[in-house]
Amino acid sequence: MASPLMNESVWFNQQKFEKAEANYQQILAGTATPGQITGGGGSAPPGKMDSLERENRELRKVTDELRAMVLKLENRVSALERGAGVPAASAAAPAAAAKPSKPAAADDDDDDDDDFDMFGSDDEEEAAEKERLQAERVAAYKAKKASKPALVAKSNIILEVKPWDDETDMKELEQKVRKVSTDGLKWGSSKLVPVGYGINKLQIMCVVEDDKVGTDFLEEAITAHEDYVQSVDVVAFNKI
Repeated sequence: MASPLMNESVWFNQQKFEKAEANYQQILAGTATPGQITGGGGSAPPGKMDSLERENRELRKVTDELRAMVLKLENRVSALERGAGVPAASAAAPAAAAKPSKPAAADDDDDDDDDFDMFGSDDEEEAAEKERLQAERVAAYKAKKASKPALVAKSNIILEVKPWDDETDMKELEQKVRKVSTDGLKWGSSKLVPVGYGINKLQIMCVVEDDKVGTDFLEEAITAHEDYVQSVDVVAFNKI
């Protein structure tokens, strides 16, 4: 026959477990010892109580060490603040209450001292020194660059000048060509090259500065002697 309490949800041991939980919290909080609790009518395993007491002692030890470290850090911060001329936070209120009021002039002096930056002068001197060195380097670079001669781009050009016919005086034609003169133009060697039917063409070399003289100028200046020159062609154009 099934028990009539099998389907009930009543917890008959609730008070027992609640009391055990309360005893455990008292032991953790240090307000009671295992002996006091077991003496009151309860019982606890000896091994469990020893473990709880050991953990409680370790927690207290860690707490004491942390408290000592915090106090040590506070003392170091206070010492550093006093060394930098700033009153410690813990002593600021009593000192302010006990310190007599100063005249207005003295307050102005204190404000000046507070605005003084003990590290600012070094930073300003270092920045000024860097600026001076940079200016010297820029000046030295400009002087060195100015002392170097500027590179002039030049080209070597070979021209072929064709006459009208075999009756053209080639020596006179060459003289007309060499009379073409301008800044950046220098004539070089020349020779006559046979074309056929007794006709020769003048092949002449010149060196020009690219920024001053171009092939268009040379062709126009030479063909201007139209009684001697039929055409001008560029045979070779090489950068020097």
